[in-house]
Amino acid sequence: MIELLTITFKDLLSPEFYINNGGLWIFLFIVFAETGLFAGFFLPGDSLLFVAGIYSNEMANYLFDTGSDFVNLLMITVMVIFCGILGNFVGYWFGAKSGPFLFHRKDNFLFKKRYLYDAKEFYEKHGVAAIVFARFLPIIRTFSPIIAGIVGMEKKAFTFFNIIGCAAWASSMLFAGHYLYRFFLRHYDFDLKKHLEYIVIGIVLITTLPVLYKIFFGKKSPDRAEMNSGK
Repeated sequence: MIELLTITFKDLLSPEFYINNGGLWIFLFIVFAETGLFAGFFLPGDSLLFVAGIYSNEMANYLFDTGSDFVNLLMITVMVIFCGILGNFVGYWFGAKSGPFLFHRKDNFLFKKRYLYDAKEFYEKHGVAAIVFARFLPIIRTFSPIIAGIVGMEKKAFTFFNIIGCAAWASSMLFAGHYLYRFFLRHYDFDLKKHLEYIVIGIVLITTLPVLYKIFFGKKSPDRAEMNSGK
């Protein structure tokens, strides 16, 4: 008898759920989708990478197992960087081709126009370096490459900062998860795998609160003020 998997909304926000039920492939797709598909802004990117670092050896078994913790982690990191870069390129292409349409699109469950304006403001403030900074900011990283495509950012500059940003984001999160897990287990006999819920909540709060504060309490640009006034 086939047992059906019951999926809840809480599961969709849990990095451990993706790793346990999809392994390496679903993990890589999520990294791509968070920027390659603009609806992926709700996916748990930062916390997913951290948890993936903890489970790097288990995830390596889906495709390869070199017998070396470091090499397994390094190969997963390279694959994540590749998917992140590809996702940003798709976002950039989408922005270049159909981005202006988004500013006139009505809000729905998966798309909120204010996220687009927040990314636009972030890009205008930081310039091309925003492509690097945005990788560490939920929601902003989803729409930043789209904005780069809309404003016609030079492709060579976008490519350079895209690679730098993806490499810095993937390596820092994955290596932090892997080596902090080993450090606490070895020196304090504290297993992070048994406290993933609190770790994920902590990462989400640290990375998301500044963005949410900007969205709800930040000073609105003229474009956003006009949008909210319905003019």
